[in-house]
Amino acid sequence: MNAVSRQAAPTEGDLYAQLGSRLGEALLERRLRAQQELEAHLAVQGEGFFRLERHIRLEGLITVIFKMTGLYGRGYRNYLKIRLIENRVVLPRLPAAFEGFRILHLADLHTDLDPALPDAVIAALAGVEYDLCVNTGDFRNRTRDCHRASMEQTARIYRHLPGPKAGVLGNHDFIEKVPDLEAMGIRVLLNEALPLERSGQTLWLAGVDDPYFYQTHDLARALREVPPTACKLLLSHSPQTYREAEGLGVDLMLSGHTHGGQFCLPGGRALITHCPAPRALVAGDWTYGRMRGYTSRGTGAGCVPLRLNCPAEVTLHTLTRHA
Repeated sequence: MNAVSRQAAPTEGDLYAQLGSRLGEALLERRLRAQQELEAHLAVQGEGFFRLERHIRLEGLITVIFKMTGLYGRGYRNYLKIRLIENRVVLPRLPAAFEGFRILHLADLHTDLDPALPDAVIAALAGVEYDLCVNTGDFRNRTRDCHRASMEQTARIYRHLPGPKAGVLGNHDFIEKVPDLEAMGIRVLLNEALPLERSGQTLWLAGVDDPYFYQTHDLARALREVPPTACKLLLSHSPQTYREAEGLGVDLMLSGHTHGGQFCLPGGRALITHCPAPRALVAGDWTYGRMRGYTSRGTGAGCVPLRLNCPAEVTLHTLTRHA
């Protein structure tokens, strides 16, 4: 398991050279250009115009609706009431040495949205045992200004998460955060793969950059060093990469981004998913072709610290070869 180990943060002078060698130089240029354009747009229009918030101040509208309907208190309590979901995943190609391997899955923390979140996450994780912790992106909520607040809150959580850690960036995450995240022991996968070793056997963990907003994902690059017949796990911020992942022989894909809808009808049907993927893939466990998948409903929330009929979660995936 030494492959997912802490890496020293690069100096400012060679940061982009190192990131380009990992992500791909052309994709890094695309990402940096998109980040600059986004910052310029938000400087004029305001934070409320990113994604859904393009045409109206969605944050204020949602808050007003929840207060007028008397649901604000309930929605905020739901936001901080994070449940532990246990998910058993059958992978026929799983190496025998990894039978029972446990993956703790966090997603969409958006840690700078509300200062009460880190303590709620820490409480939800108390006593949870795992072999690897992964995060499928969106560490922060604000998409402009300094990311220091989100990194400080993220660090508070990760101080309580010993052992190997890996993750990918989401559409709210600027790539300049990579050194800070890796200083916390989180190996950020930028269209890369890592071999996880146990008793002489290997399970591969790959991760791609954000496919939703930046569209800087490259699955073929991420898997280029992985043997075709090897058991492969993929971290992808959004589940929209499902077709390509299955076609490249991925055994299990873990995602987030959708928040499970965050605001759902009774029974959990999402009003909005923010994702160009079938609704069957936007929350919970699913199967596509020969690939298993899981889309987290999110550990935090986006835009406003509120949830309705869609509890926040941390997920513990247990891998097995046996149905």
